[in-house]
Amino acid sequence: MTSEVTLDAAAVLFDLDGVLVDSGTAIERSWLRWAAEHGLPAQTVLAACHGRPSAETIAAVAEHLDAKAEAVRLEQRQAADTAELTRCPGAARLLTALPPRRWAIVTSGSRPLAVSRLRAVRLPVPDVLVTADDVAHGKPAPDGYLQAAARLGLPPERCVVVEDSASGVSAGRAAGCRVVGIAGDQLGGVPDVVVSSLADLTARRAADAFVLHVRRTAHV
Repeated sequence: MTSEVTLDAAAVLFDLDGVLVDSGTAIERSWLRWAAEHGLPAQTVLAACHGRPSAETIAAVAEHLDAKAEAVRLEQRQAADTAELTRCPGAARLLTALPPRRWAIVTSGSRPLAVSRLRAVRLPVPDVLVTADDVAHGKPAPDGYLQAAARLGLPPERCVVVEDSASGVSAGRAAGCRVVGIAGDQLGGVPDVVVSSLADLTARRAADAFVLHVRRTAHV
């Protein structure tokens, strides 16, 4: 069953991969190649990589490697690999409906990687794009979402986060934001509302903010 709820918001803070850009195939391909090169169990690497900065994943699964250097090389490859990237359902429509200074992206990847993926699927690069390069601690720490809200000049409690991973949901809630979760295998934590995709969200402007109409598939 589905039902509808509304969320008053001043801004929406989006995760990138799995929320705006369907990059799952490309991400899995790059990590499988990396794991094979280093003789690491593929499933161990795949289980650790979702929703986390690359350097943190590498440090967790391969302590003997230089995590920062490996992450730079990995993400350079990923930025060059745009095959099979697509926009997630509803992404273009929703971004068009939001005022430019009322949305941001918070991603665990680097800025070059984020820009490459957005341009590959013809989505706009926002004024506020917070990447792993900008924060001391990645998701599930709240640093990225707190920084995005601050750069938009808004309190985090007036922002809605949209995430598809357990670490991202935890980051949004720790920042004091309301969280909309995209249903999928990686979703965990306690989002306020769960939807199937961004196609379930509609924005309607109201005074200096807007209202998100949400067709939810579950309420947590």
